Amino acid sequence: MRALLDLVLPRECGGCGAVGTLWCERCRVALAAGPVRLSPRVDPGVPAWAVGSYVGARRAAVIAAKERGRRDLAVPLGQALATAVRRLRELGEIDPAELAALTLVPAPSRPRAARVRGGDPVAAAVGAAASALRPEPVRVAEILKYARGVRDSVGLSARARVENLSGRILVAPAPRTGRGDCVVLVDDVLTTGATAAESVRALATRRVRVAAVLVIAAA
Repeated sequence: MRALLDLVLPRECGGCGAVGTLWCERCRVALAAGPVRLSPRVDPGVPAWAVGSYVGARRAAVIAAKERGRRDLAVPLGQALATAVRRLRELGEIDPAELAALTLVPAPSRPRAARVRGGDPVAAAVGAAASALRPEPVRVAEILKYARGVRDSVGLSARARVENLSGRILVAPAPRTGRGDCVVLVDDVLTTGATAAESVRALATRRVRVAAVLVIAAA
């Protein structure tokens, strides 16, 4: 049955296109390389980190997950995020599980885009990261959303992105984060830092303190 399915719908690595596997070992190793510290043009006010730059397997996987319906890529992307979390703990950049419960907050997504894509790829990757960190209990708090009037950020300058998002990222009325949690904001790509900065600001208005921003790739 597997061979027959491969003839009809050939399996292809979401990172490099290699045939015969959905995610190859070379791409798995590539995504386990980070994290790297970022200096976004728009400062989110907290440390920002990326699994790596927006090239190669990271770029291909993000595009495939967002634009080509590769929902299966949530697992390897989530595992890469989980590896980055562990290393940030080892580096002392975020609190270990013994000191603070971990809460992962996916960056906001547009409802229409999520419907077209069959779900939110960032939220799916965050859920996979929480699973990869088991048996540690990790809270996933999908509490951010865009207000009406937010334009697509493609092609906008850093200043225009800030103006586009200012006051337009909303937080759920009752954020599901525990007092004293280590809160990490997660996104797929960081370009200017505008989304991260406005998300951190919006969470702060609800007394949710973000410890770090973590993205799969930095453009």
